[in-house]
Amino acid sequence: MSRRTPTRRILSGLALASLMMLTVSGWARAGTIDEVKVLFSKFVTAQNAHDLKAVGEILLDSPQFLWITRDPQSGRPSPFWGHDAALKRFEQYYQGTWKLEPKPDEIKITELSPGVAQLVAPTLISIAPAGQAAQPSLFLLSHIYVKTDAGWRLASIFPILVP
Repeated sequence: MSRRTPTRRILSGLALASLMMLTVSGWARAGTIDEVKVLFSKFVTAQNAHDLKAVGEILLDSPQFLWITRDPQSGRPSPFWGHDAALKRFEQYYQGTWKLEPKPDEIKITELSPGVAQLVAPTLISIAPAGQAAQPSLFLLSHIYVKTDAGWRLASIFPILVP
């Protein structure tokens, strides 16, 4: 017969339950990281193919979507709010040179909360109007991904130029 007291059995059960919760949450984080990496890879492939439809399927279809990029009128960084505004801006970029070359071994993904993840990817971006030579510049791409009923979607893009 076991010499465990009821208190020891309860504490053992709680310890086992806690260990199981940590293990399950670890799997959730690993799943999130893998799923976001796959979506980011699809995003880069769609960008480099100038596939506006595929990019549109990856972006969060919401007026809350946010992308900070250069305004075509002023040339200064500006917010582009909403799915449709972002697609119009990508379409303008696609008329010239637009190429992303992330450094896969340096990508970092952090689960901020269940269903929300941040990706930071050092990326060479080549941008130039049609007919002009593009010089690649190094950016840190910061993306926020959210999990929706339809799967993970890209909710914001913040490119930071590395001097």
